[in-house]
Amino acid sequence: MEELQLDKKTIFSGMQPSGKLTLGNYLGAMKNWVALQDEYNCYYCVVDLHAITVPQVPKDLRKTTLDVLAQYIASGIDPEKNTLFIQSHVPEHAELSWVLNTMTYMGELNRMTQFKEKSQKKAENLNAGLFTYPVLMAADILLYSTDLVPVGEDQKQHLELARDLAQRFNSRYSDTFIVPEGFIPKEGARIMSLQEPSQKMSKSDENPNATILMLDSADAITNKIKRAVTDSIGIVAYNDEQKGIKNLINIYSTFTGDSTEAIVSKYEGKGYGDFKRETAEVIVEGLRPVREKYEYLMENKDYLEEIYAKGAAKAHNKARKTLDKVYRKVGFVQAKRFE
Repeated sequence: MEELQLDKKTIFSGMQPSGKLTLGNYLGAMKNWVALQDEYNCYYCVVDLHAITVPQVPKDLRKTTLDVLAQYIASGIDPEKNTLFIQSHVPEHAELSWVLNTMTYMGELNRMTQFKEKSQKKAENLNAGLFTYPVLMAADILLYSTDLVPVGEDQKQHLELARDLAQRFNSRYSDTFIVPEGFIPKEGARIMSLQEPSQKMSKSDENPNATILMLDSADAITNKIKRAVTDSIGIVAYNDEQKGIKNLINIYSTFTGDSTEAIVSKYEGKGYGDFKRETAEVIVEGLRPVREKYEYLMENKDYLEEIYAKGAAKAHNKARKTLDKVYRKVGFVQAKRFE
């Protein structure tokens, strides 16, 4: 695992091990992460602490955590170029989160759109962790002197809180944290639901036909594309009136590199059947190397363990320096470390 390059900016991101990763996760995020790894110092973690804001089956959480890590690597995220680790293996995340909690206003958390939505869906399990997890997210980011955070529309509010907390701490105690910026990759695919193409593809969707999973079989992918919602127009065209077809064209384009114009031209005079069949083939072949690498990794758990152990050690070294600085500025007595 190569050393951090001081002349490079730092990026931090992570995914929860709750549910299985989707085609949207792969095309919308992970392919972009691969493109960043030579230009930036990248920290990518599996955020298992965030996952337990909703009840988890312990053995399933352990499996999905390793699944997500293996899919990171299978997608092309090189553990020699990036810091890959499991969030709970670096206790500084939780420690910094507590300090930041004491500086976060209730009103700020009450305004979080995701909390409002999740609290309505999960009223029976409305726990404090669900309320304060944006503070943990801020700790995740600030621990690593993060310059840039890849962020979608649904996370912009959380990034703003991280920025506010960094500025608030710096103002109260002197400059400590870098104030992170949002990062929108030059090319990012927004992949929509196959059944509700006005909504983003989600791993929590209750309709199994709405979502293609990264580890789906060829038959499953083909069947889901066959059932994908289209329209009665019958012409392969790229416009907002034909959201289902537009979504499939975006997926096709992202895998092949063909322009949307070229794809529309290719299917001029052809029906949706041909287009869907060939789109399914493009997805199957595009995901084949990912699936094969994933299966290899899951059969070689020792190698996977070596990667997350090295990643956690590297992340811990950076995080500990940040937290020690925070504790000193807050006024805590310096602890004697017991190795």
